[in-house]
Amino acid sequence: MNKYSTEKKYCYKYPRVATTVDAAVIIENRILLIKRGNEPFKDKWALPGGFVETDETLLEAARRELEEETGVEINDLQQFRTYDAINRDPRHRTISTVFLSVDSTDKTIELDAGDDAAEALWWNINALPQLAFDHQKIVNDILNYLKT
Repeated sequence: MNKYSTEKKYCYKYPRVATTVDAAVIIENRILLIKRGNEPFKDKWALPGGFVETDETLLEAARRELEEETGVEINDLQQFRTYDAINRDPRHRTISTVFLSVDSTDKTIELDAGDDAAEALWWNINALPQLAFDHQKIVNDILNYLKT
């Protein structure tokens, strides 16, 4: 096997951190959540999101994951904050950048759960279910940010 072999293409001397994105879409007093179809946290609610592909930007990944998991296309996503707690994902070290879209008008957006989302629903921001990962902290941070 030579040094250019594809078999060792992604083998590194040091561990790598996984990069993910999450999308927080808020319309009036509702937030868009998905029910996870896979472990970890299967059947728990979470922000739409997932892993960044090697050929896309963080924003492109956030838009893709949002559309794949909910059927929603949002062009106005703004980078909110990055979350890097050591144990935020039980599978491995993961750093997630959260994107935010806030709309104060009361409009209806149809949802179509797909990819690894078992379900997608609009939840009242003040009556959320138990959330997967550190997503309750993320939602709390967003709510605090919106109050200022």
